[in-house]
Amino acid sequence: MTHVVDAGCPVIIGAGLAGLVAAIELSPMPCIVLSAGAVSTGTSTGWAQGGVAAAVGPDDDPTLHAQDTLAAGAGLCEPEAVQAITAAAPDAIRWLAEQGARFDHEADGSLRLGLEGAHSRRRIVHARGDGTGAELLRTVVDSARELSSVSLWDHSPATDVIVSGGRVVGVRVSTPDGPVEVLSPTVILATGGIGGLFSHTTNPLGSRGQGLALAHRAGATLRDVEFVQFHPTALDVHLDPMPLVSEAVRGEGAILVNEGGEWVLANPLSARDVVSRAEWAQLQAGHRVFLDAREHPGERFAELFPSIHATALAAGLDPARDLLPVRPAAHYHMGGVLVELSGASSVSGLYAVGEVASTGLHGANRLASNSLLEAVVCGRWTAQHLRRTANLTPTKAPLPDWRTWGDVTGSRPADPRVAAVRQIVSRHAGVLRNEDGLATALTALQPYLDTDAGLVAELLVSAARGRTESRGAHTRTDHPGTVEPAEHTHTAALEGAAR
Repeated sequence: MTHVVDAGCPVIIGAGLAGLVAAIELSPMPCIVLSAGAVSTGTSTGWAQGGVAAAVGPDDDPTLHAQDTLAAGAGLCEPEAVQAITAAAPDAIRWLAEQGARFDHEADGSLRLGLEGAHSRRRIVHARGDGTGAELLRTVVDSARELSSVSLWDHSPATDVIVSGGRVVGVRVSTPDGPVEVLSPTVILATGGIGGLFSHTTNPLGSRGQGLALAHRAGATLRDVEFVQFHPTALDVHLDPMPLVSEAVRGEGAILVNEGGEWVLANPLSARDVVSRAEWAQLQAGHRVFLDAREHPGERFAELFPSIHATALAAGLDPARDLLPVRPAAHYHMGGVLVELSGASSVSGLYAVGEVASTGLHGANRLASNSLLEAVVCGRWTAQHLRRTANLTPTKAPLPDWRTWGDVTGSRPADPRVAAVRQIVSRHAGVLRNEDGLATALTALQPYLDTDAGLVAELLVSAARGRTESRGAHTRTDHPGTVEPAEHTHTAALEGAAR
């Protein structure tokens, strides 16, 4: 039996940084936040090491930040979005600090700023060294839990966005006590990325593009689904998902070498797609790739990067003395649900924020540490837009809570077919792609299209097959050139999607 909840307030699908920022900014307007697992676990936010990019240094300016972002995006950024979001970055840092985020500071009280690839200035704001994501997630979870306007539903993944007459009317949810239909005219997707579709990933394995599947079935337009950024320095110690070694380590002077000590590329701080391709060439030639941090940052490694240091030690490696084996791994999805800066999609009442959205900030290749920035800025903007335009009223009574329906026992069994999808996608749609491999992948994925993972994998592979050029993070060995003018890939709604 399906339980029906007539909420009337926005439903936010996803309890990472973008979703919880939106929930906080909506207050005192009510909202429900759906988390597929326990709130504060299982989100990419908590694993982010790099930090938040913001032009807050004395030698920096949002215009320079925008220029670096546009250069990294390889012609597919939307300049208006880039300029607006980078201009809002300093205020995002202020807002996070007001919420309780404990950023790192220099002895003089100024923010400590790191350097990452393709940035022309030190502008990466960190918290707890390499624990920025975990600190920001703690901050927004604590803030959201203090608000009576926010109802957090643990272990309650959305299974469908309900659309009638061309607009959103609710969400179907799988709760610990059975299916629930939440009636609402406003749904915000904040479900993260798609790294879990790849065998080598730095993302939580549950990040398999569920938000894209929900949006596609609801009739929304997707954009640039083929663009997946592979982080070049995932720690290769036989863990799944792979621990991430932040780009900030190379910002402090670490270099990439093969087993013979030869440099993998002259500039270790090149854009991530450049570094990943160089590493991939080494791996394909039978070499191994290592990050050499023994000289720089050397003995300061543990101080600067305590989480990475602890992970390396657990694998039997001391970064100050040992080479760290690394390889490219799926890390961030530039494509997503096509949205305006308000977060509005092509379906009335359906919004998207964070990695699941395509705002135009990232283009064909995300500039490092712009992701947490986008989550905060756009999460706030979407909430502010809804407060201005939606007919919402402050909550006067507690919203429904899954805890009134029963206790959580056990965990949801994993779909064994996901492993097959991961192998197909990794083999044929990884760092390097070609027509034969992509065509093979489309055929191999057919038995799995009834799953979210299979559906999103097909969307990715189809878009990659259609882009017959190499641009940013998308490299076709059979089409190595770049075609001008740059054009986006648009994926239409699923045929027969609810309208």
